[in-house]
Amino acid sequence: MSVVGIFKRTGASGFGYNSTADQVTQGLDLGGRTVLVTGCNSGLGRETMRVLCARGARVIGAARTLEKAAAACNDAPGEALPLACELSEPASVRAAIAHMRRLGTPLDAVIANAGIMALPKLVQKHGYELQFLTNHVGHHLLVTGLLDRLADTGRVVMLSSGAHRMAPPEGIQFDNLSGEKGYTPWTAYGQSKLANLLFARHLATRLAKPGQTANAVHPGVIGTRLSRHLHPVPRAVFSAIGPLFLKSVAQGAATQCYVAVHPATAAQRGQYFADCNVAASSPAGADASLAAALWERTEAILANLR
Repeated sequence: MSVVGIFKRTGASGFGYNSTADQVTQGLDLGGRTVLVTGCNSGLGRETMRVLCARGARVIGAARTLEKAAAACNDAPGEALPLACELSEPASVRAAIAHMRRLGTPLDAVIANAGIMALPKLVQKHGYELQFLTNHVGHHLLVTGLLDRLADTGRVVMLSSGAHRMAPPEGIQFDNLSGEKGYTPWTAYGQSKLANLLFARHLATRLAKPGQTANAVHPGVIGTRLSRHLHPVPRAVFSAIGPLFLKSVAQGAATQCYVAVHPATAAQRGQYFADCNVAASSPAGADASLAAALWERTEAILANLR
């Protein structure tokens, strides 16, 4: 247990900071359910796939390449099918959507887990800052493209972050989505994570069936490969203090597993979860008008990306 975890209590759900993905799914029989998990090849995605497979779910494990997805799925303790989905390439995302349509199986949950963090220098692709494109736009395309495959009680879980509070003061810089008017690593990452949160908030208002849900989660601070782009000194600090101050991967995967499959969250819509409990977001993260504006802008972006 980390030093921070010693002082954390469980919340109203009965789970909290120290809960693991195994613990929040203990006793659940997920046989017959199908769950899509992006970023299955490492970190939280790999742990999420492992735990859900162990509980009987069939997991569609998506990664940037089919080879990476297949390697991770081969290690899963149950039925896991690989899917190639490079979120920064709309053509790859659309191919993944087409594959899922051919598969024909209703999705009981989509866990949008994959992402990149705090790129030290501005990187653009298709004219957009890469974190915004990958973390938000790619997942927007994937999830909306699969909504007609979402089961009547299907759940969408967006991996946001407490870093959404590091977004620009205006929330989303609609006039600087390319990053050309100014770029800082953590502000850009925070904007992408705010976008994930706003997407979940707005999607919850658009779901076709009353049993369907969409929520966002903050996993906690975990020393996964997500930190690989950090400057060598901060990365070394992450490694040194990790056992004392950071969540383990098992703890980090708990909230997304809890929201995706636990009966207690079946009626939760448009919420932000942290430590397996509903939490308060930043004011921007609760701004319905900003969420609607982001949705409209993202749809316009995707209409011009092939």
